[in-house]
Amino acid sequence: MIHLKSRLTVLVINENITRKGELEHTLLIPLREQEYDIVGELTSTQHLADKANQLQPNLVIISLVSLNKAGLESIALMAEHCLRPIVIFAEHDNQQMTEQAINTGVSACVIDGLAPHRVENIVNVAVARFEALQTMRHALRHTENKLDQARAELAERKLTEKAKGLIMKHNHCAESQAFKALQKMAMDQQKSLSDVAKNIIAVLGKHSNSISSGHS
Repeated sequence: MIHLKSRLTVLVINENITRKGELEHTLLIPLREQEYDIVGELTSTQHLADKANQLQPNLVIISLVSLNKAGLESIALMAEHCLRPIVIFAEHDNQQMTEQAINTGVSACVIDGLAPHRVENIVNVAVARFEALQTMRHALRHTENKLDQARAELAERKLTEKAKGLIMKHNHCAESQAFKALQKMAMDQQKSLSDVAKNIIAVLGKHSNSISSGHS
């Protein structure tokens, strides 16, 4: 969780060389005035993931002329390996690349809108959007884990039921007795019910099939 009131560390990448001097006034000074700690300044998105992993910033801000495929690949790689809010300021729009950037994990992509008075608000919105997305992803992973657990339990129950049926048929016993026998085997062999059930199905299932074949 990134706390907006705490001192944020920022990695700044400026590929827009023609606006290098302008960037100092429109971005870097406003960041420092808001007490952001600029931990690195780069002139290229090349090896961005390595640099981000090395510096571990809370936030990454990228200024460029327009998004291109090579830059997007570097940004996507960083977003995958160093999960941080990413803000892009681009001088020219490229709708397809902008959409891809958002899909790869960029929190905000601002076209021709880099102005000193907007920086703080854009950063705050980007961080809030990043946090909301992370919360959603965490909730989704939790739900997926619950579903996986439910599927595993259902599969185990099916194995247990099938094994019980084979024990009942083989030993001519009641369901409760078959289940107790299954539990005892699991305890004696120090295995799970599903593992024991699989073994029983493998052995008694063959036996049952051979008897059926003999009768036919």
